[in-house]
Amino acid sequence: MSKIKTIIFDLGGVLIDWNPEYVFLDVFQGNREKMDWFLKNICTSAWNENQDAGYPLEKATQELVLQHPEYAELIKMFYGRWTEMLGGPIAGTVDILEKLVNSKRYKVVALTNWSQETFPIALERFEFLKWFEGIVVSGDEKTRKPFKAIYDITLKRFKIKPDQAIFIDDNLRNVEAANTLGIHGIHFKTPELLIQQLEKNNISL
Repeated sequence: MSKIKTIIFDLGGVLIDWNPEYVFLDVFQGNREKMDWFLKNICTSAWNENQDAGYPLEKATQELVLQHPEYAELIKMFYGRWTEMLGGPIAGTVDILEKLVNSKRYKVVALTNWSQETFPIALERFEFLKWFEGIVVSGDEKTRKPFKAIYDITLKRFKIKPDQAIFIDDNLRNVEAANTLGIHGIHFKTPELLIQQLEKNNISL
């Protein structure tokens, strides 16, 4: 295995806690079954990911309201109350990030699926986002994980050799896509497990 020189972090679900549940569980008065149905059938993950790839939030909202007018108010809440879905930092992973950056042994960058309209809110809220050498934001690039193009953009922009990079993401689909390009993928589950996974790749904190 080549010596690892670059660590690529996903953001949401790895370093930043984001969850629509923070809004909709309250809206549905604690009825998780109703909330789950709404998020699986109306404001779906696939719908939200389309905005992560650069589609305008307002246009997406209007189109979905036309498809499901009976859920108009709930649909408008998705981006209307988006800041309430943004939780705090995932402290254990932020600690890992800090140690990697401070070690100065690695190039540390981020690759995130995130709307370019909402990402500035995260930049303002989370100081640790300034620690990265750079961040590739899907909404800016008009493509997203798991598509090959966004990995290629990241590799080229930061002059990364795939076999010398580790990519950390909480979405297995995105990790598998990185693996097909020769990047060493780590499926993130917890900060504690991440430390073990990094050590297996000869990266000690």
